[in-house]
Amino acid sequence: MKKIYHLSTCDTCQRILKELQPLDGFELQDIKTEAVTASQLEEMHKLSESYEALFSKRARLYREKGLNEKQLSESEYKNLILEHYTFLKRPVIMLDDHIFIGNSKKVVQAAKAAIHS
Repeated sequence: MKKIYHLSTCDTCQRILKELQPLDGFELQDIKTEAVTASQLEEMHKLSESYEALFSKRARLYREKGLNEKQLSESEYKNLILEHYTFLKRPVIMLDDHIFIGNSKKVVQAAKAAIHS
């Protein structure tokens, strides 16, 4: 599988997508216009082995809902990601049996190396 979950309105996602070019054979999914399904989230979870790893604690709603004050369970992370796209850490890059989550330099470089190897 070659897929990237991203947010088209996010400048960081757009910069990373440009940096990863060419993305031959990759399917891009804008999570704002095409919500992540439960089965897609399950696929991500199989590779990451953690809903928390897929969860963005930088999301504005995270603080607005007071979630930063709580100890969340894996099922709560899962439900929050399915409830609102902003809770998915992005981009999520899936390449065969590898997953790259987030926008840190290290993650982006590892994804780039894997895509173009």
